[in-house]
Amino acid sequence: MEDQRVLVTGGGGFIGANLANELAADNDVIALDDGYLGTAENVSEDVEYVERSVVEDDLPTDVDVVFHLAALSSYAMHEDDPTHGARVNIEGFVNTVEQARDDGCDTIVYASTSSIYGSRTEPSPEDMDVTVNTGYEASKMARETYAEYFGNHYDLTLAGMRFFSVYQGYGGAEEHKGEYANVIAQFADDMANGEAPVLYGDGEQTRDFTHVDDIVRGLIQAADHELDGIYNLGTGEAYDFLTVVEMLNDELGTDIDPEFVENPIPDDVYVHDTCADASKMRAATGWEPQISFEKGIELVCAPYTDD
Repeated sequence: MEDQRVLVTGGGGFIGANLANELAADNDVIALDDGYLGTAENVSEDVEYVERSVVEDDLPTDVDVVFHLAALSSYAMHEDDPTHGARVNIEGFVNTVEQARDDGCDTIVYASTSSIYGSRTEPSPEDMDVTVNTGYEASKMARETYAEYFGNHYDLTLAGMRFFSVYQGYGGAEEHKGEYANVIAQFADDMANGEAPVLYGDGEQTRDFTHVDDIVRGLIQAADHELDGIYNLGTGEAYDFLTVVEMLNDELGTDIDPEFVENPIPDDVYVHDTCADASKMRAATGWEPQISFEKGIELVCAPYTDD
């Protein structure tokens, strides 16, 4: 993608800032963020940063492409205040797309979630039956339904990207997420500072950990190919938390045992295992994850191990 005017909502956040910074090399990029989990410090000086909420009027949607990543992105955020969660994740999405449509933008790429697949050790394809058990999952499914409406009624092109456990580590924009950061980032930071990583249950839950650089490439390719519909972005490989701790110990040169605690999230809503079937995305764009998990662990630990 080059020579485009682009809006990234949630552009001061973890994934959004990485995307905005990557796009800014060849495009005119606006990063919009309300400052909750994002900050202007995450974006480069080549990016125009606007502190606004996606539920407001007169957004800077006079662009060629909208990447809509703004969201309250965890179970806890929604269960604390389901109405606020719905307002940001659903109303914010509809409001942004509607303003973009009025401004003549017909290409939107937006964030959905892999959580709706539930707990599965087998790779999850986009066409399998899904269900929602949390307010967070309901809000992302609502986005997908509204995207279908916008596509059918207004002939807009909307690509919903179901992310699988995105990570980078505290050496990048993920640090600003703090307690909401990926477990890899939290574990690495704890262990590098001599503290035990805290694992829910027995630590045997698995995740398809996908490095943010691969997610960013997928988002850009979705826009470049003007994809429509729903697509998974994940590696197709899964690792349990015990293995993550072992690999972090090896990379950090530490020997720290995890602390096991009771899972505070109810068993009937906790997603124990995830794994992506990304064959649809691969067929549509040629996208492949390029950062192996071993390399990703190395990148996460680099800020602590580099002299």
